[in-house]
Amino acid sequence: MPASKDIKGIIRHVAEIIIEELKLEDVTVDTFSPELDLIDELGIDSMDLATIALVLQDEYKIVIDEDDYPQLKTVRLIAEYIEGKLSTES
Repeated sequence: MPASKDIKGIIRHVAEIIIEELKLEDVTVDTFSPELDLIDELGIDSMDLATIALVLQDEYKIVIDEDDYPQLKTVRLIAEYIEGKLSTES
């Protein structure tokens, strides 16, 4: 599990995962906006989102319900979702 469980650490780690999984070039964690709409602005599809969700589930040892995927539109929303899961599961 990633070392940092605070929201800033989760945002950073989620951004790292998205950059790595989507093989984004010329993007770093520092230049990746937590407010960027992953679907409308970055153009990720449901398969990309499912892949990212699976990695996050493994990393954070949480369950992300498929019904929740539509609300996971930005890195910040994903991080807040993970933070909520971590606080209810611990």
